[in-house]
Amino acid sequence: MWRIVSNLLQRTSSSKTPMLSHSPLKHFTFLTHQFSEITSIKYQKQQQLPLLVLLHHISNLASRPSLSIWRRKKEMGKEGLIVAKELKRLQSDPVRLDWFIKSQVSRLLKSDLVAVLAEFQRQDQVFLCMKLYNVVRKEIWYRPDMFFYRDMLMMLARNRKVEEAKVVWQDLKREGVLFDQHTFGDIIRAFLDSGLPSEAMDIYEEMRHSPDLPLSLPFRVILKGLIPYPDLREKVKDDFLELFPNMIVYDPAEDLFEDQHRGSEDD
Repeated sequence: MWRIVSNLLQRTSSSKTPMLSHSPLKHFTFLTHQFSEITSIKYQKQQQLPLLVLLHHISNLASRPSLSIWRRKKEMGKEGLIVAKELKRLQSDPVRLDWFIKSQVSRLLKSDLVAVLAEFQRQDQVFLCMKLYNVVRKEIWYRPDMFFYRDMLMMLARNRKVEEAKVVWQDLKREGVLFDQHTFGDIIRAFLDSGLPSEAMDIYEEMRHSPDLPLSLPFRVILKGLIPYPDLREKVKDDFLELFPNMIVYDPAEDLFEDQHRGSEDD
């Protein structure tokens, strides 16, 4: 502070303003005014700095693409745990179950509803998953989402629920949901691993007509899942080589084909 006053004194003493040089009181008043202006400007800058940092942080958050709710970490709250337990208890009683869904499940927070559905998918509770699937699609906050439908289809494929999978597929088509190539590959592989090649190839045809550019990795994932089905594998292999002529597909040994075919017949 004294350094600033000293500098101001030296600056004004060398000035040629006659009014200040002949009046010490006015000189001191002028210095005090200058000093107060300097400290005021510094204080304003210090006060504005946290606000600027906050505005910059908000701007960065707004510019980032928001993470889909179906990809976030799903933690179930206390109310969600109670509802999940009651749903499992009432699933054998359709009347009481429907009443409970209308009166209690519809009142759950979004995070709890999403977490309960995810937990039922993990447990392969197909019946309850379909119930909550319909509840979610009626919520005011619901927006069609690729990951929501992916998780449903993967769960239905694991449990070989073809009719339910067709219903979900019709819904996503009606809502205009588009899968990317990697998601197509994962879903098709799930149906193949569950012994549902016909349904897998139906989804493969949808993948071939997708507006997304084809990628080699999803095709390799599908080709590996098609090892028990040599004829279907040859078709997909031809498509792959047509799209990626500079790439190589390694075919498994013929005895592996025979072992896989024999195993599928035994099942």
